[in-house]
Amino acid sequence: MEGVLGDGDGAASSLASVKRKIEFSGAFQYYLDRWIKPHSVGRWMGTLVLVAIYVLRVYYLQGFYVISCCLWIHVFCHSISFLSPKADPELEVMDGASLPTKASDEFKPFIREMPEFQFWYSITIAFCVGLVMTCFSLFNLAPFSPIWFCYGIVLFVVNIKRRIRHMIKYRYIPFNIGKQKYTGKKSSASNSSPKD
Repeated sequence: MEGVLGDGDGAASSLASVKRKIEFSGAFQYYLDRWIKPHSVGRWMGTLVLVAIYVLRVYYLQGFYVISCCLWIHVFCHSISFLSPKADPELEVMDGASLPTKASDEFKPFIREMPEFQFWYSITIAFCVGLVMTCFSLFNLAPFSPIWFCYGIVLFVVNIKRRIRHMIKYRYIPFNIGKQKYTGKKSSASNSSPKD
């Protein structure tokens, strides 16, 4: 009987720790949404500074190439997801949200497989983890760098070639560069002037 009553304290403490974890997660998400998500240029500039610090650290230490290769593969795979449409017409038949395949098809906006904020967050966390890993000599492994370099080049060429063919086939551009922008109706001063 006493053992059952004693377990109530353990359940209450685990419930309290779960509650604190949920509160922390909610507060963290609030600050991400409120202070970081709206400022995309600042976010990316901060990430570029982080990447520069990582590159300089690896260059200065002359090591940690396995971590760098893993980061390259991680960033590359997420870049492919960022450049890919959410609905791929080759893989699945969509009833309404698909890319136009003919000039007469209705325009549908490009929806990414991985949203921009999620892409940024994933890359930033990966470089933070990579930077922390460079502080420990345990992770300084000596790879045969020509094999890793060739693997990275082949991986890049094969995937980008396939992605560019897909973009050409379905005529979409994953960026806003060169896309027509619709601003709506503008009232002109000549139309509103009274007639004599």
